[in-house]
Amino acid sequence: MEASTIRTSPQHRLRNAVTDISMLTKRNLLRYVRIPALLVFSSFQPIMFLLLFNYVFGGAIGAQSGGSYINFLLPGIVVQTVLFGTTATAVGLSEDFSRGMVDRFRSLPITRSAVLAGRTLADVARNFLVVILINIVGYMLGFRYSGGLQHGLAALVLLLMFGFAFSWISAVIGMMVKDPETVQVAGFIWIFPLVFASGVFVPTQTMPSWLRVFAENQPVTITVNALRSLLLEGTTTDVGKTLLWTGGILAVFVPLSVWAYKRIA
Repeated sequence: MEASTIRTSPQHRLRNAVTDISMLTKRNLLRYVRIPALLVFSSFQPIMFLLLFNYVFGGAIGAQSGGSYINFLLPGIVVQTVLFGTTATAVGLSEDFSRGMVDRFRSLPITRSAVLAGRTLADVARNFLVVILINIVGYMLGFRYSGGLQHGLAALVLLLMFGFAFSWISAVIGMMVKDPETVQVAGFIWIFPLVFASGVFVPTQTMPSWLRVFAENQPVTITVNALRSLLLEGTTTDVGKTLLWTGGILAVFVPLSVWAYKRIA
């Protein structure tokens, strides 16, 4: 009776859940070790965006704003990068479904939500490496942040939390669509309007009034503004709003993802 109570105690269940999540996170990260091209190409795309937008639009926008365009651009590029990176969550889950891996997981005595948490946490780790690489390239292009180390670390944590929240949206898409090829298309459709109708590449003041209302109040622009304030000014403008968006997305899509996984698997 005592042994049964120990096995079902909250502490024991929590310990098992942490172990299951860590093992599945490791499993997903090992894929990048075995297929390094995945990490290489996921790093190449944002660097290409950074170079192209900096040299194509930098002269015009930098001259109009009277400042350095690379300082304006890089916080937006890293937000775009983590959002585009969340599509890996949807694709990875859909591949696990199509290959029968989820059926194997279901036959094991593991926490069901660990499959989802392991996938999203692995993508956070990948985003961390890619963001560090982008910052190195940005520094070579002239990016300088004056907010101090403390604000720089706060910006990194805020960015990864934001990407983590959006990974759970992609998790729902991956489980609903399932087909990997279709997921690659569906995963980008909803991200593109958020990224390009935002303050990532240009100031929102240049947009038509009807578009500006949307651009200035959607989560991407708010997060980009928060990163710029932390990195360039050493202030916390829009950080609270970003945390509210992040918490709201997690509050909605984590339970929804777990519900969808239990229903499908």
